[in-house]
Amino acid sequence: MIERDPITGLPKELDVWDNIAKGEQRIKVKLEKRKFGKIITVILGLDPKSINIKDVAKKLKTKLACGGTVKGTNVELQGEHKRRAKEELEKMGFARESIE
Repeated sequence: MIERDPITGLPKELDVWDNIAKGEQRIKVKLEKRKFGKIITVILGLDPKSINIKDVAKKLKTKLACGGTVKGTNVELQGEHKRRAKEELEKMGFARESIE
């Protein structure tokens, strides 16, 4: 039997709430220079209530072949990955207009 969402009545496998949550995000991707001239890519604006930030960070680290961490609500990736991080966020379902 198909599980249905009690609010929308749609099948739970459609993940309607995840798509809505991803569309409402205001994400900012920027570069920062750290100690000893190291460059990191910081992704700001992810809402921890509606999106699993650790899962997003894990997927980005795998796709971009880099190290990184989650600090608070920010994802920090080692290296200069601004353009590719935006592309990967779009592939994950975040709206292009919501990514700066």
